[in-house]
Amino acid sequence: MERTINALKNFRAVATRFDKRAYVLHGTVTLASIRLWLRP
Repeated sequence: MERTINALKNFRAVATRFDKRAYVLHGTVTLASIRLWLRP
């Protein structure tokens, strides 16, 4: 679990929490998770 959270923190938008609304942040985290999952 910790490795996944650290990998998500490598995405700038997730690490800085630039999004003001929760649903936008949720979408950003979801997109970053999918990119990590599909990464070769």
